[in-house]
Amino acid sequence: MNLRSIIWHELKSRPAGVAFNSLTIFLGVAALVAIRHVTVHSEEAVSKQLTNLGANILVLPKEATLQDYYAADQNGGTLPEEYVAEIFLAGLSGVEQVSPRLNVSTELNGYPVAVTGILPQSEVESLATWQATTMFMTATETGCCTKANVATSDDLKVPEALVKHRAIQNLDKKALVLGADIAQKLNCQANDRLTLQDENFTVIGVLPTTGTVDDGRVFAHLHSVQRLWKKDSTCNAIEIVGCCEDAAGNLVPQLKELLPEAKVVTISQVVETQVGVNTLMAKTSWIVLAVLIIVGGAGLAGSIASNVRERRREIGTLMALGATPGFIQKLFLGKAFVLGLCAGSIGCLVGVVAAIIAGPVWAGVAITPLIGTSLLAIVAATVVALVAAWWPAHGAARLDPCICFREV
Repeated sequence: MNLRSIIWHELKSRPAGVAFNSLTIFLGVAALVAIRHVTVHSEEAVSKQLTNLGANILVLPKEATLQDYYAADQNGGTLPEEYVAEIFLAGLSGVEQVSPRLNVSTELNGYPVAVTGILPQSEVESLATWQATTMFMTATETGCCTKANVATSDDLKVPEALVKHRAIQNLDKKALVLGADIAQKLNCQANDRLTLQDENFTVIGVLPTTGTVDDGRVFAHLHSVQRLWKKDSTCNAIEIVGCCEDAAGNLVPQLKELLPEAKVVTISQVVETQVGVNTLMAKTSWIVLAVLIIVGGAGLAGSIASNVRERRREIGTLMALGATPGFIQKLFLGKAFVLGLCAGSIGCLVGVVAAIIAGPVWAGVAITPLIGTSLLAIVAATVVALVAAWWPAHGAARLDPCICFREV
């Protein structure tokens, strides 16, 4: 029998011991891979949001908590819709775009969905006759260094503007825009008809995949959502796009003074909160790695040391038949290598699947496998197994065959 066949026979003859010895490494790798996948994709999502959204400002209910930007209207509290008119009529410098939102939950063709009411910009602009001189001033007129991601009327004409600009220019009260995920579930496309609260609506567009909670949303006219769900003239959040300089300076304090019953936050505060969560998860992943090294390594080392004690007679027999100390050492290191590689690979697979399933729930982001992270986790598990097995294997290689037979 060669080295490979002996290792395979040993593993095959003790499946329970193999599974137990691999459990700690398996769990450690699975947790490490899952946390790292969610953390990395969450950081990418935050970076993308910050890049695309500029110096946006959120007006939220007082009791709202700072979480993901795209889920800001899911806090549950409400604001009077009249706040939108108040913001316009206050004539605050730097206000470029205002978008009230109302989020409700319902079922559509048997699928749970979030219906988000939005007010088209054509109706927002009509709230104040001075918008032509205030809302769309040039940077020179307002004193702003640059404008945030401010869209023109032409930019907002297509439904896809909801992805980049969080607004749409025109939206009929009987029209719907579907997120990518819910459109796929319902097998719907533009010009299809759907029923909400016993009323028929026409789908005017399907949004591209964003990797956020917007993928599972149905967008409708704000006033239609208010009427169907009896929400009066309320909304859950008001999103404001302002000039960078004003949003970072006096605009937020002015909005807080104007709307004392609301919470006014900037996108940077939302990002800081999410970054804090990401940092915590990143630190947790290092803790999991430490547990994998200490607990997994110690457990595997103890198991192999016990196996050496139990197999002293077999070791002595092999050495009496001509096996060298190097062969004996390779025998136990080979077993550890197989355990570490298999446990790491299976744990990595389970961790990736868990991240893909739980990622949208944990962090509101879509997860795709990270090849580099996965391979690194497998290599780390294999190295931990080899390091843990080295000392017991070294001890087995130094056994004296005569003593082994005499003890038995």
